[in-house]
Amino acid sequence: MLYAIVDLGSNTMRLCIYETSETGLKSIFEKKTMAGLVNYIKKERLSTAGIKRACDILNEYKHYISNFGIKKEELNIFATASLRNIVNTKEVIQTIKDITGLDVELISGEEEATLDFKGAIKAFPESSGVLVDIGGGSTELVSFQDRQIQYATSMPVGSLNLYVNYVKKIIPKEEERESIREHIKETLKSLELKEETAPFICGVGGTMRAAAKLSNQIYGYGKENIIIKTSDIKEILDTIKNSRKQTISPVLQVIPDRIHTIIPGLIAVDTIADFYNAKEIFVSRYGVREGYLYERIIKESVYAPSGK
Repeated sequence: MLYAIVDLGSNTMRLCIYETSETGLKSIFEKKTMAGLVNYIKKERLSTAGIKRACDILNEYKHYISNFGIKKEELNIFATASLRNIVNTKEVIQTIKDITGLDVELISGEEEATLDFKGAIKAFPESSGVLVDIGGGSTELVSFQDRQIQYATSMPVGSLNLYVNYVKKIIPKEEERESIREHIKETLKSLELKEETAPFICGVGGTMRAAAKLSNQIYGYGKENIIIKTSDIKEILDTIKNSRKQTISPVLQVIPDRIHTIIPGLIAVDTIADFYNAKEIFVSRYGVREGYLYERIIKESVYAPSGK
């Protein structure tokens, strides 16, 4: 059976089509669009242009799913910080419904963190650790022991809103980096989390996947490597200090669409890794979308990801 899901995020919107069978769950189609909805937020409101941007992408996605014989009524759409961190959420969801005929479910930060865990834990080799999902508009944190959640929380800090709020050009200057880092530290402090050490982080989301691609490119680890040394993150941050062609060449080669958000994102990764004294990051290919599928649609936890 086929299932279609759209993750309506702050930086990207992503359509995923999954096929379930007796052997498990397989991703058979994926389309990612750099929507950059954070750029359309003014005075905590998503603008008319931003709503139109989201609607245009969703209407495009309807054509894709029709090629798989999936009706628009069967398309499951959820929104995270993209619509969670604005004051006109209800208006936006209703306008999307009026224009596209599609329903959007808004999930809370805690729900997003929990669904991240449900999706990613099946592929994480360790039984205990911390899950970190750095998105465009929020970051989710899940502490778990023996594969049981100890806490799941979210903070309104993401790679794109950090860029929008703190960076004037493309690559942040030293003082901008310090402002980003201090903001992340203060936000972590406000969560009043208990002190703990987690040698292994389960990394989820676009920023973590981009970090792995960049690390593999710079250090020659191989494209299939999904382990990031936190020491490598620090070295990359020390290396990419300006917008000179030679400096940013690795970024342009493997993640050109994240040229503006990757450094703010890596600062977030580095700051959170220091907070937990983490040494390595295991980057999962699975996360909130798979968790949403398990918990909200299939409503079973017996499926394990396979294939892509």
